[in-house]
Amino acid sequence: MNTKRKGSRAEYKSIKLLEAAGYRCTRAAASLGVFDIIGVGQADVVLVQVKSNRWPGAGEMETIARFAAPTNCRKLIHVWRDRRPEPEVREI
Repeated sequence: MNTKRKGSRAEYKSIKLLEAAGYRCTRAAASLGVFDIIGVGQADVVLVQVKSNRWPGAGEMETIARFAAPTNCRKLIHVWRDRRPEPEVREI
């Protein structure tokens, strides 16, 4: 499986997880922006960067941390490991 397809599959798994938690999601991956998914919930907004098998590098982590977001917005990283049913989640 190529890396783009694997990444898209991980993004859709994250969307499914967020929607089950009550978020309305859109996939923003094609824009090549900082975040892959934007989820809007009743109380907050989540911006999610999705990775497969690895955490973002130092430069990407800094970009995520510096991204200006409203106070009701959470910045999350989902790392999907091969053959694992749930992602590792870190809030930045």
